[in-house]
Amino acid sequence: MNTPRYPMPELKDLPEDIRVKVLEVQEKAGFVPNVFLALARRPAEWRAFFAYHDALMLKDSGLTKGDREMIVTTTSAANKCLYCVVAHGAILRIYEKKPLVADQVAVNYRKAAITPRQRAMLDFAMKVCLHSDELGEADFAALQAHGFSDEDAWDIAAITAFFGLSNRMASFSNMLPNPEFYAMGRTPKTK
Repeated sequence: MNTPRYPMPELKDLPEDIRVKVLEVQEKAGFVPNVFLALARRPAEWRAFFAYHDALMLKDSGLTKGDREMIVTTTSAANKCLYCVVAHGAILRIYEKKPLVADQVAVNYRKAAITPRQRAMLDFAMKVCLHSDELGEADFAALQAHGFSDEDAWDIAAITAFFGLSNRMASFSNMLPNPEFYAMGRTPKTK
């Protein structure tokens, strides 16, 4: 199926607070990412989703913006979420200024051109994603050996878990990535 299962509301039909936020995103990105309209069909859930998203993805912590997007791209690939791999892969390429990194971590982060610290972060995220019931002290120690704090571990786990929800909603609803995402960050910007 190449169309979304649920129709997206029109921008003009959204509650004012949501419309203002979507227009801010459109101004910054140059387009409206489909997730903003797809989830807006349920305004209370949209507000809760983006409040938690922003709390995780925009706060100051031991994780860089690139680290966060790398977690999302890698775990979304494990969850087979086309929307999140494409959309967050684009953002990852931009933050890291590496046109190949998103494809590498989505296919096999263990062979990607990333730092040992990032690999340890993704090892932990993937364990949270696929086998959270098996997490133990050795997993936390492996993170600490690369300079991650317990709060950083919480952030890695929370981002992984939150995007597990996002992955499932995007996949179940057949949310499609905007075409703009595919090319973002693949070639250097010309001045």
